[in-house]
Order: sequence, then C-alpha cells, then structure tokens
Amino acid sequence: MNLALTVCLLVFVLIFFLRIPIALGMIAAATSYFLVKGGDLSLVANQIINTYYTNYIIIAVPLFIFTANVMNTGKVTDMIYGFAHALCGRMRGALGHVNILGSLIFAGMTGSAIADAAGLGKIEIEAMTEAGYEPAFSCSLTASSATLGPTFPPSIPLVIYAMLSDTSVGALFLGGMVPALVLSIALMLYVGFIARRRNYPRGKKIRLQEFLMSSLRSLPALLTPVILLVGIYAGVMTPTEAGAIAGFYAILISIFVYRALGLKDFFRVIVDSVRDIGATSIMIGAASIISYIVAREQIASNLGVWIIEISNNKYFFLFLVNVVILILGMFIDTSTIQLIFVPILIPVARTLGIDLVHFGVVVTFNMMVGLCTPPFGMLLFITSGISGTPLKDIIREILPQLAVMIIVLFIMTYIPQTIIFLPKILGLM
Repeated sequence: MNLALTVCLLVFVLIFFLRIPIALGMIAAATSYFLVKGGDLSLVANQIINTYYTNYIIIAVPLFIFTANVMNTGKVTDMIYGFAHALCGRMRGALGHVNILGSLIFAGMTGSAIADAAGLGKIEIEAMTEAGYEPAFSCSLTASSATLGPTFPPSIPLVIYAMLSDTSVGALFLGGMVPALVLSIALMLYVGFIARRRNYPRGKKIRLQEFLMSSLRSLPALLTPVILLVGIYAGVMTPTEAGAIAGFYAILISIFVYRALGLKDFFRVIVDSVRDIGATSIMIGAASIISYIVAREQIASNLGVWIIEISNNKYFFLFLVNVVILILGMFIDTSTIQLIFVPILIPVARTLGIDLVHFGVVVTFNMMVGLCTPPFGMLLFITSGISGTPLKDIIREILPQLAVMIIVLFIMTYIPQTIIFLPKILGLM
C-alpha cells in the first residue's frame, strides 16, 4: 500500500460514508490517486471514454433496460402474470407459484431483478394480498423470485461480467439457465411447504377453454424470450443486436397488440430509460478507471499470490469468494461489488483453473442474493415501497428464503455441471 493507493482508498471510503453517489466517489478516488502519484489527470477521462468506445457488448445493457421499461409500461407484464396464473390452476398456494413462474418468464425478456420487482412485482403483491396471503410473505417472495431475472438469460449483470472477463455472453446465458430452473423449483417447494402450514388458498379451477384463451393472449409476449434465445444461439444475432430487437419487438406488441403504449407513455419510458441508463453507464465508466489502477498497482496478482500461499485449492477459493460476497452484499450495492471487487478475483480464478463461465454465473447469483439480504437489500426496499409493508416484517419472512437461495448457491458452486452442461452441449465452451 503506497501513499497514492492509500489516499485513493481513504477518499473512496469517505465518500461512501458521506452517501455521495458511488460513481462520483470512484471518479474522485481515482483523481486523488493520480494527483498524489503525479500522473496525468487526463487518464481518468480517457479511460472512462475508452470503455464506451471499445466495448461493443456494453451497448446491450441500455437496450435491455429500455426493453424492461417498455414491458412494464405496456400490458406485457399483465399478460405474463395471467399466463402464469392459468398454469398453476388449483394448486395450494397457487399465487405464490404464479409469482415464481411469472418472474422466470419475465426473466427471459429483460434480465433485470429491479424491473421484475418494480413492474411484475406490484401486480403479484396486490393479487396475493387480496387473496389472503400475508403482505410480508408476498413481498419477500417477490424479492426472492426477482433474483431469477439476472440469472436466467438474457441477463444485464452477465453481460457486464462478459465485458470484464472477456468471456462468451452466449455461454454465460446458457450457463444461467439450469441454476435459474433449480432456484425456481426450490422456491416452489418452499412455497408448497408454507402454503400447507398456513393453509393458503388454492387457485381457482381453470377450464381448458380459459387456459387456451389466456395462452393465446399471452403468446406475443411469450415469444420474446424465444425470439431472443433462438436468434442468439442460431447465430442470427449477437446479444447486443438481440437487445435492440427485443426493445423494438416490445414496442410493437405494446402498441399494436395490447394497445397499451400511447405517446405519453412512450415519452415516460424514454425519460425513465435515459435516467436508468445514465446511472448505469456512469457506474461502468467510473469502475473502468478503478480497474486501471488495480491493474497498475498489481493488486489482483498480489491477491492471487496471497490466496495461493494460504491454499491452492480452487474449492476453498470459491468458498472464500462466496462468503465474502455474501457479507459485502449485506452492506454494498451489487453494481459496486461487480465493478470493483469481481475484476480483482477474475485473474485469481483463472490462475486456479476455475472455468470463468462457471465463476461468472456463481458470482452473479451470489450478488443477486445480496439484493435480498438485510439490512440494505435493494429488492427489500422496492417491495416495501410499492406495498407499504414494514421492512422489518419483510426481513423476517425472507430469512428462510435466503437459506433456500444459499443452498442453491452452494449446489451451483460445487456441482459445476449445473452451469457448464448446456454451454458444452452447444459447443460454446
């Protein structure tokens, strides 16, 4: 730890405690580093701008954000919820299962946990509460199921990880499929157990004709993930192009099929998208200069040497990484973890012979667990805000669900085939 690096770290910590936006904190910390080091300050701006110009894949992030906003404004989320509801029929705790299935389907369109919780989640929480489910349980399950968004393809965090690690986006997307399905099944088993204990109501019986009508109405929305995934894996489009096509398709079905996106609504979508994209882009650009400093100071290689001196066992390393990210997720935003902490770990994982697709999906899912972890889990605040449910009640309900998610995390960590099975079959690894 030389003087310049020490000052950089102190400035970053100070800004973090002052609650200044984290992106500005990273830029200020980097600037202080170069001031003390006596380096060229133009490197800060140059590194940030180069990030946007040299990473074609990063364009996919704003495109998927835009798609999520269009779908939440149009009736697409309503159609997804209606289809999931028709699938669950007379099951005990049916609306809990609908919550999970709806999030899994929505995950195949947007890749965002926040979009799921804020859009589809509002419909789910209201329906469950009206049917007699405790509001806190409804909110906690909505938060848990929203983590499927960044795990199942397409996924915004996996796109960012691909940029950081130079890993195939297609392989990462395929790698997230099985873990997302495993998590869905695990959460549905938990809902089934709780539904019997608390005597939650069954869903209404759906006649075949009603089911077919619901499926027909939902078909344009359900085709979104099919178009995306088939297009990507057939080689017709790149993930970035898929993001553009998804946004265009979402506009088409919202306007011409569901007739739910007027000019005023579309303007609001653009405003919301610009705000969300701006915040995300500044974070990515600011993190690039921190990554430059990390590389310049050889922090990653020094960390790798230190870890290997303790143990060169890759499973111990994965355990250590999981524990650290779970702890960080309790206090720090996931984007900060991904853009600052994860790039330091990638070279170490590569040195220990860990497959970077496996590592990327594990780390991404672990960060999503952090979105549900008290005291600062973002999904907890979102579900509390849209429902008016006290945060302490949601935290009490989500603890068992966190245990379920951590079990799935360790399955993913120590059974790599759950992740790399599909990419290998399709020849992406």
